[in-house]
This record gives sequence, structure tokens and C-alpha cells, in this order.
Amino acid sequence: MLNKQRIPMNEFVAPEGDKVLSEMYTDEQVFNEEMDAIFDKTWVWVGHESEIANKGDYKTARIGRHSVIVSRDRKMNIHVLVNRCRHRGATICEKHKGNARSFVCPYHGWGYGQDGTLRAIPIAGPYEGVVDKENLPLISLRMESYNGMIFATFNDDIEPLEDFLGGAKKWIDLFMKQGGGYPIKTLGEHRFRFPGNWKIQLENTTDAYHFPIIHKSFISSLDGDTAEIFDFLEGDGFVEDLGSGHSVMVMIPELVDLEENLDDPIPARFEALAAELRAEGHDDDKVRRLVRAAAGSGFNLNLFPNVACSMAFFRVLAPINVNETEIQHIAIGGEGAPDAFNKTRIRLHEHFQGPMGFGTPDDSEAWERVQKGSGSGTNEWILVNRGQGMVQKNELGNDYSTVCSEIGMKAAYKQWAKMMGEWEQGE
Repeated sequence: MLNKQRIPMNEFVAPEGDKVLSEMYTDEQVFNEEMDAIFDKTWVWVGHESEIANKGDYKTARIGRHSVIVSRDRKMNIHVLVNRCRHRGATICEKHKGNARSFVCPYHGWGYGQDGTLRAIPIAGPYEGVVDKENLPLISLRMESYNGMIFATFNDDIEPLEDFLGGAKKWIDLFMKQGGGYPIKTLGEHRFRFPGNWKIQLENTTDAYHFPIIHKSFISSLDGDTAEIFDFLEGDGFVEDLGSGHSVMVMIPELVDLEENLDDPIPARFEALAAELRAEGHDDDKVRRLVRAAAGSGFNLNLFPNVACSMAFFRVLAPINVNETEIQHIAIGGEGAPDAFNKTRIRLHEHFQGPMGFGTPDDSEAWERVQKGSGSGTNEWILVNRGQGMVQKNELGNDYSTVCSEIGMKAAYKQWAKMMGEWEQGE
């Protein structure tokens, strides 16, 4: 294990931000510091409002080491509660999601409301004069949402969520146009774990360079026109540093705003969908809007530290330990949209990111190999400098470079170094 006094945490990233030490992936001390300095101190994505659409709906999520419950109370207010009974510390919920009038600890039966208030203590007599229920609610975290995306934090002094998101808000708004004129809703999900560090996956979502190499099998499964769309490495796309560790990778510029170019010809792969929608009585404008939204947006948005709006789905990472990460892929569609549209979205998700799809197995193997390779040698540098010599400034003053550059990784590691350095100095 590395000596913290010998290598300060912020020195794991080179001063230029163009390379990082491989021990960032393998050192347990680094991982523990990350949980304290980053996941306990910043805004972390915990869900989408459509996942808890009704009174009593809840889901569980992770913020670093901590399990939390995201719940909707009878007044439709959203709460993020630490998943820990105030009596003996047992977890209240083990299910990923459900609906409940209250939360009851399975150990001694203490009961909590959907807002976390302590409602009932079985056989309460011996607690007379000892326990005041009003003083023992489930711990409630600061929670804010933006365009349906719910974030929570253990840090009461943090900036407002909208300030934290900054330039990413524009891209979130664009991403949410995928409902084809209907509100976004989650359609389904799957989870898996891979034997590697969380930052390896964080890098992947903003890495276009790997796509034609590792995803050859996926590309070979497409028709010619669709395969041509995914041949984007030498196109007009770009990667932009949005600040606070966030970045966007635009792969298919013509699919950035799904409400533009609605008069373009309908792609051959969506002709059957268009015909089905017309047969259901939808007018041409609605059909074109739904068809254009069916395949998703032409960009990946990385929100530091744990979620990506990735073309057509949410990808959520949860650090388990230094050598293990849980990934959650959440398919999205339109609330109230025609069944044919949502079914098409699900089929496309299954084709690439589903558990039997092409993309997930290929990516997972690559992530595992990075973890294995990072354990060989000591103080070896990992390069994140592709496109560094082509960096420009846009009208907002943000760095951007070619679509297959590593500007997005550099953006994340600048924020990593900042937060880890501040933590170490403040100890």
C-alpha cells in the first residue's frame, strides 16, 4: 500500500491532468479516501422521479458506502433516507424497489413513515422516559432534483444542485427529449458487477476511441445505414469539459436535438415502427417525432461522480470496494407513449446494453483487463492525453477536442484531484 505522506492524494493526477497513476485503481487507501472526500461530499445521483411515481413508491440506492432509501410520501414529496434503523442499525429495506405505507425494521419492528419519521415502537413500555420518537427519525439527506433526476448529498454546505450541474443542464434538457413528446419514464433495468475500480467505468462513457475496436460484433449486427451512423471517429463530433468533472461526448451531431430535422426521411430500420404508429391513427407529425426519438440522442453525458445519460439509457455506477463496482443500466421511454414506441426502445436497449446484448459483455471484459493490468508494476502512469494537442475553447470558455479525445476523462480527474486535495489539506 502506498504511503499517504509520501504521495499526496492530488498528486495521483499529473499537474497537466494528462495522466494518472495506476494505483488510483488498486490502492485501498485511495478508495477509502474517495468515499470520504468525493461520495460523502458531493451531489450523487440516486434515481429518476418516474421510478417513484406514486405515493408510497420507494427504491434503494447507494451513495458511496451508504445505502439509502428514495421514497415518495403521501403528499408526493420525495425523501432520501439513510437505510439504517435508529435502534440497532439494521437495514430497513433490502428490495431494490417497491411500494409501502411504512418501513418496518425486520429486527425489532420499529416502524417509520415514508418521510422517515419514527411512528411505532413495539412493546414501548420499557422506553418510557428514555426514548422520544420525535428525536429518532431515519436520517434524512439533503435532496434536490433537476428535470426528473434526483440527487442527494451528505454535505449540507454544498452549492445548490443547479450550480453543481452548471453547463450540464443544457445537455440534460436535450437528453430528456427522448420521450418523443411524452415525459421520460424508466422502463426496466438490470444490474451486474465487474471486478474493477469505479473510475474505469467512469472513463468508458466518454471514450469513443474504443468503440469500433471492442464493439466490432455489435457493428457487424447492424444494417449498412445504421453501421455508417456509428462510424463517427473522424466525424464532426467532439468532447467538451462542462466543469465540476462533467463532460459530454457528441458522437452523432445530427441527433443532438431530437426536435429538429423532423422532415428528414424515416430510416429504413424504423419504417415498421412508423407504419404501426400510423395504423394506430397517429398523425404524421407525431409519427416523425416518435420515430426520431426512438433510437436516442447522439451523445453521452457524464455527470461526476456516478451517472451517465448515455445515448438512450441511464448508466449508474456504485463503488463496492477498490476492486469491485456495481453497474445499473436503466432503459427509458415515454410515459403514456404508444406501446410500439416503448417496445422499440426496449428492443434497442436489449440489443446493445441488455444482459444478452453485444455491448455490455465486451465493455465488461475490457474493464476487467484494465484492473488486472493496473496491478502490474508500481507508480505506472495511465495516459488520458488523446486529443490534448487539438484542444480548443468554445464560446463558453470550455475546453473541447475531437470526438475520440480523452478530454472527458481529464475533466473527471481534474475534479477528482481537486476534491481529494481539499480533503487531505482539511484533515
